[in-house]
Parts: sequence; structure tokens; C-alpha cells
Amino acid sequence: MLFSRVLRSLVQTSEPCLGRAIAVATPFRTTAPRIRFCSSSSSSSSSDKPPKPSSSQFFTPTSSKSEFRAMAEKDIDSYLQQTHNRVFEFNAKWAAEKKAADPNYFTNLCAGQNPEYLWIGCSDSRIPAEQITGLEPGDAFVHRNIANLVCNTDLNAMSVITYAVEHLKVKHIVVCGHYGCGGVKAAMTPKDLGVLNPWLRNIRDVYRLHEKELDAIKDEEARYNRLVELNVIEQCRNVAKTAGLQKSYAKNGFPIVHGWVFGFKDGLLKDLQIDFKGMLRDIQKIYNLTDA
Repeated sequence: MLFSRVLRSLVQTSEPCLGRAIAVATPFRTTAPRIRFCSSSSSSSSSDKPPKPSSSQFFTPTSSKSEFRAMAEKDIDSYLQQTHNRVFEFNAKWAAEKKAADPNYFTNLCAGQNPEYLWIGCSDSRIPAEQITGLEPGDAFVHRNIANLVCNTDLNAMSVITYAVEHLKVKHIVVCGHYGCGGVKAAMTPKDLGVLNPWLRNIRDVYRLHEKELDAIKDEEARYNRLVELNVIEQCRNVAKTAGLQKSYAKNGFPIVHGWVFGFKDGLLKDLQIDFKGMLRDIQKIYNLTDA
């Protein structure tokens, strides 16, 4: 049962990428399941016609479960190998293009990094920091997690901020969320989500802090989008609470913290126009760690 569900999911989501025949079957099918074909070497346009299968290319109700499993696992293995190899093909092409444009490109990368930005973003695969900002390798030090959270108990995030501020001397720290965030949506759902509960509790705390404002928004999508923005603002506050940032800003006048939100509908970044100086001043009434 589980194996059939996984196979159906692969067919539905990845069929254009499969270069081999995929059998679609359920344990309760009473007729011979058809085999879908997709050519990996041809276009996926609607005018393409699949090859006409012969009678031997169908499983019959008498086919053994082991025969079906052997065929299906072979095709899944082929798909996994293809998607693995594709990354290395793209990488080789990218490296060749960069070297052709600038013969010293990789020599310069080897010399070290001096990024202007620390990017703290969501793990969502649709928001690659460099691509949506036009930055190049070496321009941004990047940290990503579910819902772009900055938690003082998260040693990963704290280590990233410390290294970026004290060693890389970044000038800007960007907390970037995005509309349609699954982590924020999950936090708005009254449900036990297991191991995710402690992580999502941070977002629920943001809702609690801004409950009056959020409850006044009647439209659910608008309320959801506003929580995305408020979550970014709260994470900016959490960055400003760190000792490394406060000491560096007091000494050097940088880094400054920004809150941005990415929109899938238009591909644009929205600057939440955070008053960093005012935010830091308010925070240091309680969280002053500058030894002043």
C-alpha cells in the first residue's frame, strides 16, 4: 500500500522527467494497469505521442507482486540517478560559463570571502537568495531555516550571526521571509505537529504578541500575510538582541538590520522599512549587552 502511494506520487509530480516506463497500480485494481511512457529526449509538448506499447508492456492481474516491485523499483532508481546526474551537468556548465566570462573567477573565489550581507531566510526551495537579489558567490553569507527564525537557543543561528559580525564584518543583516510561508501557516493551525511544535511555538508567540492587531484582520489571507511580516520584524529584534551585533554597531556603526518579504506573485522583495536605530534603542533598555 505504501509503496503504491509513493509510486503514484512520483508519477504525478515527476512524470515529465522520467525517461522510462512507469506502471501505475493499486492493490485493488481489477484490470491490467496501463504503463505510462515519457521520453527523456523529446519535448513534453501536447503534440508528442507516446510510443504504442505492445501487449508484453502491460502487467496483467496475474503478474506477481515481486515482478511489479522489481519493475517499479528499477524505474525509481533510474529517476533518482537522472535527477542526481542533472545537478552535476548543470554545475559543469555553470563553471565553464563563469571561467569563460572571467578566467580569474575561481582564483578570486579561492582568495577568501568578504560578503556585505548576512542573509537569514526561509528554507523554502523557491527563494534562492543570490538569484532573487542578483548577488554573486561571495556577496552574501547565508543562513536558512524553516520560517526564517532567529532563536537565542539555536546554536546554529547564533554561531552564524557571531561569525558574520565578528569575523566577516558584514555591513547588513537581512531577515527575509516570504508570503505563503508553510511554517507560518502551520503555526496558525491548531494541531499537534510533533517535533515541529517547539520550533513553530516561536511563531505562535509572535501571534500572541500581536494578537489584537491580527484578530482585527477579518480576511484570512491578509491576516496570514501580516503574520509573515510581523514574524520577520520579531526576528529582526532577536538579531538586535545579540551581543555581537550591539558591540559591533557601537564600535563601527554597522551592521544594520533589515526586514524584507518576498512575494511569489510578482517576484519582488518588499522592504518593511524597519527603523533599526529606534528598534535597537528600545531593545537596549532591557537587553543592553555593550558593557557600557
